[in-house]
Amino acid sequence: MHREPRITPTGPEDLAAVVALHGRCSAHALWSRYHRAMADPRDYLPVLLKRPGSVHLAAQDAGGRIVAVGHLVPDGSAAEVALLVEDVWQDNGLGTRLLHRLGCQAAQGDWTTVYGLALAGDGRIASILRRSPVTVHQRNEAGVITAWARTRDLAAGLPVLDRRSARWNVGRRASSVLRSMSRA
Repeated sequence: MHREPRITPTGPEDLAAVVALHGRCSAHALWSRYHRAMADPRDYLPVLLKRPGSVHLAAQDAGGRIVAVGHLVPDGSAAEVALLVEDVWQDNGLGTRLLHRLGCQAAQGDWTTVYGLALAGDGRIASILRRSPVTVHQRNEAGVITAWARTRDLAAGLPVLDRRSARWNVGRRASSVLRSMSRA
């Protein structure tokens, strides 16, 4: 039995550890995340981890190794959420925990919706969505499921983060959230 991983902020400073996570993931796990064959993660992860206004979280095992990542990436008035969990850590609720934390971040931001893309038939994602405490809308287009929720529903349906757990906010939007919290 694994000790429950600790969820922390991550970013460009953890590039080598996030690349290593990708190296430990099976082709199936990577396909489920990216929906296509991807080049060397050292080519695309730096851009993702430096994207302005994004929130990136990592789950670290007891030894400090990153075993999962979650991203919340601005896309106009929406934000895209994406997860990657190392194969040996799947089916333990880690993706659900990351998604919950990212949902809390989205509810505090300026976005109207949060969405994610999944391949039709992805049982793990379907299970996460079924357990969601908020209404998740879904649309299937050519075998790709777009699942989305309104951030106002997230704000009403998810517990509010306290100041201590909000420290992992990153980016411009998160900074404004922390400033407003410190004035309260």
